[in-house]
Amino acid sequence: MKQQKRAAERRAWKARYARCRARLAQAGWISEGYVQDRGPGAGGPCYQWTRKVKAKTVSVALSKEQFEWLRQAIDQWREVQATLREMQRLSRQVLFATVPHPPRRKCLSRQVLGLR
Repeated sequence: MKQQKRAAERRAWKARYARCRARLAQAGWISEGYVQDRGPGAGGPCYQWTRKVKAKTVSVALSKEQFEWLRQAIDQWREVQATLREMQRLSRQVLFATVPHPPRRKCLSRQVLGLR
């Protein structure tokens, strides 16, 4: 019974990981940063892209078309990052549940293992 439960758990992990990989495969163009529409009368460019380069903030004026394109690319970047975090968490969960580990005086918490 316990072996069947573990086998089912492993199949579920593999299925979740496969779904994450499929989401990554569907990702379009990606970009880091932040875009904003400052609106007319802001005293400068209406559309702006901001990002960090060597700990300095760099801003670039954009056309409306560039703004829309970058906004979608940044949304995609955030989705990719969230998917990668889920894949890391799932990988650690499988590692600590299936690979032999050294003896410990006390069990490691989910927070220590990065499973939260």
